[in-house]
Amino acid sequence: MHFPKSPLAILLITPIFCGETPRIAQDLTVHEWGTFTSVAGDDGSPVDWNTLGSCSDLPKFVNDFGFRNFKATIQGTVRMETPVMYFYTPRELDVNVKVVFPKGVMTEWYPQADNQILQGASLRPLPRNLNGIDLSLRSATGAIEWKNVKVQPDTSPILPTESGPNRYYAARETDAAPITVGDQHEKFLFYRGVGRFPVPLSARVSPDGKVLVENRTHDPVASVILFENHAGRLGYRKAGAVQDAVTIDSPSLDGSLAQLEADLESALIEQGLFPKEAKAMVATWQDSWLEEGSRLIYILSTRVVDAYLPLQMDPAPSAIARIFVGRVELITPDAERTVTAAIAQSDWTTLDLYARFLDPILSRIVAGNPSEADFIYRTLQARHVSAGTCR
Repeated sequence: MHFPKSPLAILLITPIFCGETPRIAQDLTVHEWGTFTSVAGDDGSPVDWNTLGSCSDLPKFVNDFGFRNFKATIQGTVRMETPVMYFYTPRELDVNVKVVFPKGVMTEWYPQADNQILQGASLRPLPRNLNGIDLSLRSATGAIEWKNVKVQPDTSPILPTESGPNRYYAARETDAAPITVGDQHEKFLFYRGVGRFPVPLSARVSPDGKVLVENRTHDPVASVILFENHAGRLGYRKAGAVQDAVTIDSPSLDGSLAQLEADLESALIEQGLFPKEAKAMVATWQDSWLEEGSRLIYILSTRVVDAYLPLQMDPAPSAIARIFVGRVELITPDAERTVTAAIAQSDWTTLDLYARFLDPILSRIVAGNPSEADFIYRTLQARHVSAGTCR
């Protein structure tokens, strides 16, 4: 895949040991998985939506820098959800890790780390009040850096937990070595962010429910799946790898949840994850990937992830796999009809199913029925609906 790179982007990809002979740990393997979530607009490109939400679905020990309490809104089109980075080695070692995020900022992380933003010609600590930051993220470059990550195989440190279930913990169910940063222990490095950048696939929904998918990169995108869930009835259709463009028919809603989970795990393993990592990823996100609505689910290879999120490590691992799942929410005619009917009937239960994605759905509805705009927004304001459920 080819991404145009500015001189700045090239500089940021330069290893942190620039000027020295790169150190390589021959017995270190690093694996990472995460998710990019976006909403397709009329032309198939990502549109603005409520990428941060109004509440957190993470344990309170995870750092969030107060982002969810800021009055200013970060205006993003892509939510980078729960990348976790695993380390495998037979011996203890220290590693320095930095992930750079062009056209994005990091919003949550654990263990403790330096959250940074490009100001002038250098990366500096991200200001707590976001003063001076491009909130549209069109020119922002963020980064997260962990120094002296101690990888400690064959140890069993006490990991932080809280009462009650949380999707965060599923990522621990692997054979990765525990890590320690300062006095904080975990089985992985964790971070999240929000950005504004073109995702590899565009997706447009035709009136008959078919989805035109276009690959806007030069590399094929693997394991593209069209998924639909309507009132608990679900179905999916696999399109395989997409090199240029493909039209996918709407699936019949008689699919098996267990089979889809097995197919997703197999596709992740085929791209390079270990079986337990693939199972942990699906367990973490199955309720979100498979919630009400229609979406494309596709897999990004290490090569593509490296272009979006340049990774710098010292020492560098001898083997690495960075596998992300792309998720493109589709605003279908059925979704528009469902939301329109729910507003007319004050059906808040149904509206809550679409809460995170209500803004772009409403924009589409209003564009087609501008005379209804006042009624729609008065109805929602009366209920104080907030597009920010934790999913």
